[in-house]
Amino acid sequence: MKKVILTPNPYRDKDFDTVRQARNILRECGVEVKICLPFEVDKSFDLPKDLYFSRLDRELQTSDLIICFGGDGTILHMAKTATRAGIPILGVNIGTLGFMAELENTELDQLKRIASGNFTIDSRMMLDVTVHRDRDIIFHDICLNDVVITKGAVARIVHLNVACDGVQAMECGGDGVIVATPTGSTAYSLSAGGPIVEPEAHSIIVTPICAHDVASRCIVASENRVITVGLTKNARRNAFLSVDGGKALRLNMGDVATIRKSRLQTKLIRLKDRSFYDVVNSKFKNTV
Repeated sequence: MKKVILTPNPYRDKDFDTVRQARNILRECGVEVKICLPFEVDKSFDLPKDLYFSRLDRELQTSDLIICFGGDGTILHMAKTATRAGIPILGVNIGTLGFMAELENTELDQLKRIASGNFTIDSRMMLDVTVHRDRDIIFHDICLNDVVITKGAVARIVHLNVACDGVQAMECGGDGVIVATPTGSTAYSLSAGGPIVEPEAHSIIVTPICAHDVASRCIVASENRVITVGLTKNARRNAFLSVDGGKALRLNMGDVATIRKSRLQTKLIRLKDRSFYDVVNSKFKNTV
């Protein structure tokens, strides 16, 4: 690794202490380091005057790796940027659960292994999400974790039809439905009663959220399936679609969300020799 981008979440990395430590460790190993903000901060937020922040879009063109500092939300946000740029990402947890992070902020010495190339790379399946309104495409994105179609904040039921390769898989009334990757199976899908799926399984997991129909159950579909979700004809309300916890898109009657395996894959740097089940046990044990 010759050049690395550090992207700290300024709201989690107090005084940028963690990113400063990481910068110093990597520089001592002869790695060029650039610090970039992963998103725009509030104008009232005071950035430290002794740190220079480069533009992320410029540095991506000549960098070998992104190291992201924050919780799972920050890592998910940066994962799409890294994937589109064709470079791997490594997460450092400064959040709570930090399921996607490879390192805790107390393990920064492990970053020395990056300079020597002593690491492995995991490829993670992503989903491609398109929303059609009549003949127009009104939304397109990729995601690493999940697509959530829900009723929103109002206390009511949303009725959805879920089809797999054009054949109805379920029609459910409830709070909504989650379509997740194996990576996302340990996130919202798990909370909604979905299974834990190994990242290597390459499946698409469809999980109803608080379904009122007892026949509505989680479906684990092949990676080759095309999932479509839309409001049923008897629905009187709107639904809202969100990708990896991002800004919600309002869905109207007749809109169809089409979800399939993406041609892109997120590359995650691994510095530790540990099983997926070691991660599951350690992370969830700390939440009990």
